[in-house]
Parts: sequence; C-alpha cells; structure tokens
Amino acid sequence: MNSSISAISAENALLRKTGSHSRWLSGALIIAFLVTLPVASVFYLALFPSENIWAHLAATVLPTYIWTTLTLMLGVGALSVLIGVSTAWLITMCEFPGRRFFEWALLLPFAVPAYVIAYVYTDLLEYAGPVQIALRSLFGWSSYQDYWFPDIRTIGGAILMLSLVLYPYVYMMARASFLEHSSNISAASRTLGCTPLQSFIRVSLPMARPAIAVGLSLVSMETINDFGTVDYFAVKSLSAGIYDTWLNMNNLGGAAQIASMMLIFVVLLISLERIGRAKQKQFDSADRYQSLVAYRLTGWHAWSATGVCLLTFIAGFAIPFAVLCSYAIDNFSSSWNEQFLSIAGNSFVLSLSAALIACLIGLVLAYSKRLSPSKGLQGVVRVANLGYALPGAVLAIGVMIPFAAFDNSLDAFFREHFDISTGLLLSGTVTAIIFAYVVRFLTVAHGSIESSLAKVTPNMDMASHSLGHNSLQTLLKVHLPLIRGGILTGTLVVFVDCMKELPATLILRPFNFDTLATYVYQFASDEMIEESALGALLIVLVGLVPVILLSRSITASRKV
Repeated sequence: MNSSISAISAENALLRKTGSHSRWLSGALIIAFLVTLPVASVFYLALFPSENIWAHLAATVLPTYIWTTLTLMLGVGALSVLIGVSTAWLITMCEFPGRRFFEWALLLPFAVPAYVIAYVYTDLLEYAGPVQIALRSLFGWSSYQDYWFPDIRTIGGAILMLSLVLYPYVYMMARASFLEHSSNISAASRTLGCTPLQSFIRVSLPMARPAIAVGLSLVSMETINDFGTVDYFAVKSLSAGIYDTWLNMNNLGGAAQIASMMLIFVVLLISLERIGRAKQKQFDSADRYQSLVAYRLTGWHAWSATGVCLLTFIAGFAIPFAVLCSYAIDNFSSSWNEQFLSIAGNSFVLSLSAALIACLIGLVLAYSKRLSPSKGLQGVVRVANLGYALPGAVLAIGVMIPFAAFDNSLDAFFREHFDISTGLLLSGTVTAIIFAYVVRFLTVAHGSIESSLAKVTPNMDMASHSLGHNSLQTLLKVHLPLIRGGILTGTLVVFVDCMKELPATLILRPFNFDTLATYVYQFASDEMIEESALGALLIVLVGLVPVILLSRSITASRKV
C-alpha cells in the first residue's frame, strides 16, 4: 500500500515537473518567434514590395553600396586585426614599461561610439580645425592651395575611425586566447631557438586563430551596422543606403531589399567565422593556471612596445575624451538645460527598460535550456540569439513592418465597427524602440546569464526538487541568489549598448523624441560638435563601467 502511494506521488511529481518544463519551453518558443519576426518581415517585404524598384537600385546605387561596404569591412578588419593582435601579444607575452596600465587602457576605446570619434577628429583635422590652423600659422601658408593635407571625410578616414574603436573586439579575444596558452609550449619554442617574434608567428598566432576569427567577425558586423560615421563622411554603404531609400526616397520596399543584402552579408560572415574555427579545438593543459613567463624587452624594443600601445591608446581614447571634456566644459552653461535633461532621461529610461526586459527574457532562455537540454531547444535558443547579428537599420525595418501592419489592421477594424481611430499603438512609439533594443541585445544578456547559470551544480536542482519545489520556485529560491552577478553584468552591458545605439533609434523614434545618441548625431550633422559634446561625453562615461569590468575579468583568468 505504501509503495503504491509512493509510486503515485512520484508520478505526480514527475507530471508537475514535466508540465513546468513544458511551460518554460513554450516561453522559449514564443521568444524565438518574436525575435525572428523582424527578419521574416524584411525578407517578405523585399520579395513583395508595394513598389518594386529593385531593377533601378541594381542599375544605379546598389553596386556602389556593396563595393563600399566590402571595402569598409576589409579595411577595418585588416587594421583592427593588426592593432588588436599585436597589442594583445605585447601585453600578454612581453614585459615593458607601462604594460600594467595598457592591459586595461587599450580596452577604453570600447566606450567611445564610432560616430563620436568621427565627429571629434573631423572637427580637429578639417580646414578650419586647430591642427590645420596651427600648420598654416607655423609655416606661413595662406590657403589650402599652399599645402596638402589628407581629407578625413573619405572612405579611408571612415576605415581609420571605425578601426580605432572596434579593434578592442580583436584585442580582448586574442588576449584571452594568449592567456590560455600552455607555458610549456612557449618554453619549448624558446629552447628550439625561436626569438619572441618567431615564437609569436609560429606558435602563438596559429593557436589564437579561432579567437581572432571571432573578434574579426564581430568587427565586421559592427562595421556593417555603423551609420553615424558613414553618413557623416558621406560614404555610401548599405547602412546609409537603407536610410536614404526609406526616408529620402520614401520607399520602404526598396529599403527592405537593401536590408536583405545586408542580412546576406551577415550570414556569410557568421558562416566564414565558423569555418575558420572548424577543427580548431583546444583543451586546457595542466599548467593552464600557472603564471605565464613573459619576455622581458629591453632597450629600444621595450620603448617601441610602449610607443605602439601609447599611440593606440592616445588615438583611440585619450584625444577624443580630452576634446569632449574641453568642449563640454566650455559649453556647459548652454548645454545643461531642461531639454538636455529630458533627452538624457529618455536615454536612461529606454536603455534601462530594454536592459531589464532583455535580462528577463535571457533568464527564461537560459533556464529553459538548463531544464531541457535537447537539440531542439538548443536550436530554438540559437534562433532567439540571432538579433545581435542584425544591423540596426535592418532591425528597424523589420520592427516597423509588423508593427505598422498591426496598427493599420486594428485601426481599420475600429473605424469600420466603432467609427473610432486607434492611431499608432506600436509603430512610431517608444515601444518599437524598446522592442528593437531587446531583440538586438538579447544575446548579450543571455550569454552573461547562461555562463553564470552553468556554474551552478545540477545537484542544487535535484536537492530543490526533492524538497517539493517546482522549477519556478527553484529558480527564485536557489538560482537567482547564485547568479545575481551574471544578471547584473548582463543588465549593465545591455544598458550601455542601448545608450550608444543610433541607427535603429534614429529610424524608429517618435516625432520630436530624442535620445543622447540622436541628440549628438543631429548637432554633429549640423557641424555643431561643441554643443553636442556634453551628450557624447555622458555616453562615453557610461560606457566605461562595463569596459573596466571586462578588463578585470580577462586579467583575472590567469596571472601574467
């Protein structure tokens, strides 16, 4: 009798557990559907536009957009790899003056949006800027015909500006890989007579290739996504083409067709990155957590290493930060007003709302995967994480299409049956911006939470279930206290990314609604960078917090 009661109780517990798991799985499926909706919408409108101008685009501007985008990707990728890999190896494997400072300082350009650094350097280097004024005064030149000075507002200038703020992707990936290398391998290369440079080329670089490929793919996707820099420099990339086709030519279908081309680029990048990492598995060695023995550089080698790192830090962060501080102080009285506070409040509210929602959804995905680690659910989670690969301009179109369709259908229904207009409930509202933020940065939140959740032993789950707790109770009472660090980190990083996001915000924002990113963009576009300096400086300062946390986590992975 007792055994029968026990069997029934066990069966009921299993049913409760299965039902709870199915609800988590259903939640993950709904999330994946919502995230893929913008992508499906872009392709649908591209295939069935109301006014098909594809032939016109293909015959006129599309080849220029594609060629320019490819040139940007190749240029920024090559320069970012050169800067990121070289500095990462110097910081990790060599001892020279200033190394401890540069190991975190070289990540600081992460906090500077590409469009901000473009505005700053243009203001410094243009004909009426302080650099050329000083040169004319020093050498007695009277006009631009007396000398030659490189024009920063070119595709070469865009490549340089983007590289200065995107190389940290490669730097942090390469540095993390170098920190994981076995000390025995480095020692073996030395005993075989390899110089530090030969050891880098023959040993360190091939082993770090998978990590470098990941960093390069991230750099390329951010290059495709950039709008502020290419628009300011009048570089005709695919991102700028979407904005021009949609808002200037008033053709959403044509913009969707260009957006579909961008998605193809992204898919190719992801595929190439995975191919580059194929069969490149590495495993921890016995000396994984021993201190690395760094090459001690002396003489001009040491000072050259210091010079390379110092130049990178000055160009990527010190100069833009100093200029913004100077402009912000000079124009503080005119910039700090009720309008600025309202715009800053818009940015903080939108970014915080999106960060909290993204982390909540990321928690649902991570916990669902923990409860049911099947291949099907893993595929669902991967689909839900596609948003980060979507350029902001593409995502904006993908959000606008279903939201506008919903608003128009609902408005038509109420007009027909109740003679009432519902207006815009989703499209053209802050709801659309928050949804776009969540879709784009869900991957960041999910990754942070999943990595923390993976460190919690499954024994904790079994102990909780044995005490009669269901999945939700286990999450609330057991997991949340243990993974609050990962949740906080994910929230913070998503918050900062939302603060910097420009293309999606620029397209989806309501009328007369601005964030700090659009505020800076509008002033800089009107050649009024000084007036926008306070907003740009605030974006940079907010971005410094996750950069510092990131630097600490990388350095803590191994003693050097």
